[in-house]
Amino acid sequence: MDNPVVVRVVEVSAALGLATIRFNFRGVGGSTGAYGGGEPEQRDLLAAVAEIRKRLPDGSPIVVAGYSFGSLVAADVAAAGDVAALALIAPPVGLGDSRRLPALPPHLPVAVVVGTLDEYCPPEATERLRAELATARVTVIDGANHFFLGKLFPVGEALRAWLETTLEELARQPRRRRGAG
Repeated sequence: MDNPVVVRVVEVSAALGLATIRFNFRGVGGSTGAYGGGEPEQRDLLAAVAEIRKRLPDGSPIVVAGYSFGSLVAADVAAAGDVAALALIAPPVGLGDSRRLPALPPHLPVAVVVGTLDEYCPPEATERLRAELATARVTVIDGANHFFLGKLFPVGEALRAWLETTLEELARQPRRRRGAG
């Protein structure tokens, strides 16, 4: 899993002291299997979240971040309510109605990072996201395309700022299975 955007997300998360996991979906990179249209990938991510939850102290928040197709899968998993926060990086929601995000819990902290030149999330789709996710922190990176070529540092800085704020807010909440309802 050497995608530069995903690597940047992991670097920022690790610098904040967060445990991280990253993996390729079915049929990508060295992963076996074949693309499943989203549902099998959701099951894979849910299994990863369940495994992480077993390894963390009770009440530890789990933040899920996804890039491109992974952001759609992450949103579907977050809609199930078992994560404390969600970061969507370059969600390809500009590909038609079939790429709309699910209804997310209203209390869920959400970050969205997109580029002004993203062909899969063009400006009109970004504005639709702003309306649908009224409480989300939306960061638009000027001159960035879907792959954030030459713009990885601003992606990391946007994520870092959001994570710092979000983790502080989550720490003030009572210790429970944050994200479980």
